[in-house]
Amino acid sequence: MLILNKKASDCSESEVTDKSIYLNRRQFMKVTGGIALGVGGIGHAAAALQEGNPLSPPSSLKSSFDNIVETSFGKDDKLSPYDVATSYNNFYEFGYGKSDPKERSSQLKTTPWTITVEGEAAKTGVFDLDGIIKESMLEERIYRLRCVEAWSMVIPWVGVSLATVLKRFEPTSKAKYVYFETLYDPKQMPGQLGSGLDWPYREGLRIDEAMNPLAFLAVGMYGSILPNQNGAPVRLVLPWKYGFKSIKSIVKIRFVETMPETTWSMLAPNEYGFYANVNPNVDHPRWSQQQERRLPGGVLFPNVIETKMFNGYEEEVASLYAGMDLKRFY
Repeated sequence: MLILNKKASDCSESEVTDKSIYLNRRQFMKVTGGIALGVGGIGHAAAALQEGNPLSPPSSLKSSFDNIVETSFGKDDKLSPYDVATSYNNFYEFGYGKSDPKERSSQLKTTPWTITVEGEAAKTGVFDLDGIIKESMLEERIYRLRCVEAWSMVIPWVGVSLATVLKRFEPTSKAKYVYFETLYDPKQMPGQLGSGLDWPYREGLRIDEAMNPLAFLAVGMYGSILPNQNGAPVRLVLPWKYGFKSIKSIVKIRFVETMPETTWSMLAPNEYGFYANVNPNVDHPRWSQQQERRLPGGVLFPNVIETKMFNGYEEEVASLYAGMDLKRFY
C-alpha cells in the first residue's frame, strides 16, 4: 500500500522497525500437523524472522509468507511482545478471563474453514476461506497498528484489505451495511455455554467503513498464522475502533440494507453504540476514555498514555463521519 501524503500515523525512515521481525515466504505451510491457509500473489519479499526474538512466535507455531508488503501505518509505535499479544485477550467464546482464550482454545479446529456470504450481492453462497483469500489478495500486507480497548497493544498483523474481499462478491446498491458472525460451536468454544452474551457473536459496519483501506481481514500476526486465541483462522481488524468491534473466527458475511444488530449494542445499548469509534471526548458511562493502558506495563509503571481521536488515524477515517454528532453516534 503506497501512501503519498505523510499523515500523523506515518513516521520517518529512522523510526521504521527492522524487517527482521517478518518472515520471507509466501504460503502458509503445514503447522503442528494441520494445513494452514494458503495464499498467492505478488509483492516484495521480507527478511526472515529471527529465532529467539522476544517479538517472535514460538517455533511450534511458525508459518511463513512470501511477498509481504509493509504499510506505512503505525510505524512510529513500539511493537508489543508476542507473548503479551497472545496471552492477554478478550475472546469470550472461551471465557471471560484474559488468559482463558489461550488456555481453552487449543482444540478449535480451523481447517477446513468456510464462510457463508448472504444478502444484497451478486455472488452469494458458501465459500472456502482458502479460495476467498487466494482470489482476493494480490499481496500480503503488514499492518503495524494500534489496537485499543481500556488497554492497548501494537501488533504487526498480516492480512488483506477487507474492501478487496467484499468487492469479490459484487455487493449491490442496496448493500448499505455489512454484517459479520462468529462460529457458534459450544463443544469447541466452551464460553458459549454461558448465558452472558446472546451467541453467536455479531458485528457490523457501514459499507463505506468496510471499504476504507484501514479495514482488513487478518490471517496472521508477527509473520505467522493467527493463534486460535487471537481469532484464527480469520478475523476483522479495525484500528480506529475499539477492540470489541474486531470480530474473530468469522463464518458469515451478509450484505444488508439496514443497520444490523451487534452483540454489544444489543447487550448494553447505553454503553456500546454501533460505531465504537475511539473517541477520548466521549466517556463510557462507567469510565473515562481519555487514557489507555499500553501493554506491557506493571503496577508501578502502568504505561498509561493519552488516547488519540480515532486512535491516531483521524486523517485516514474522519471523513467517514463528517457532519455526524459523534456523542450521539458513539
